[in-house]
Amino acid sequence: MLKGLIIAIDGPAGSGKSTSAKLLAQKLGYLYIDTGAMYRAVTYLAIENNALGNDEQIVELARVCDLEMNYKNTKLSVKLNGKDVSSRIRETDVNEQVSDVSKIGALRKLLVEKQRSIAEKSSGVVMEGRDITTVVFPNADVKIFLTANLNERANRRTKEYVEHGSMASVNQIKNNLATRDKIDSSRDDSPLTKANDAIVIDTTSITIEDQVSLILNKAKSAAREKGIELKVY
Repeated sequence: MLKGLIIAIDGPAGSGKSTSAKLLAQKLGYLYIDTGAMYRAVTYLAIENNALGNDEQIVELARVCDLEMNYKNTKLSVKLNGKDVSSRIRETDVNEQVSDVSKIGALRKLLVEKQRSIAEKSSGVVMEGRDITTVVFPNADVKIFLTANLNERANRRTKEYVEHGSMASVNQIKNNLATRDKIDSSRDDSPLTKANDAIVIDTTSITIEDQVSLILNKAKSAAREKGIELKVY
């Protein structure tokens, strides 16, 4: 039984979901779940096993794989069948394929079940992705939708590539993001969309500290309403 809040954060790639969710989870001592990393890991598996385009094989690879995610000291580590793929799943080929893999209905159903199972065993969770407020946890205590303009998101993603030792032009990344936006928001199964009661935060021109502070204030209000003790570290 979950004793803390469920904080759900959605938004397009590069809107600041991962950074704000990590920092918020750290401040609250909550479990952090990056659902996008789960889909990236499966995409990497599909690439390695030449399974792209074979939906049934991809779902089976996801079903039997050993996927571990651990967030510690501001770093998310992702292990797949015992191998650290934290950096590999952020590379260009994965970025270019992840939206197509993510729209596989049976895969989404499988991973949503895993996401709910992980969260329900925690004492409070910050989960981010593209369908958390609408599908995974439509009754979340705090529902946030982050957005930012395409140029800013492309600049952020370029910086991430450099930090991971990968190279890609801003224009290439911008085109990739625009394509992902279109696929993610138009897919039939669990499209990226804002929940009616989600709070929209445009992160284009605000600092990450201000971004986290805005979400934290919403969490404090939700905790007071539900009589949940919220400790901030």
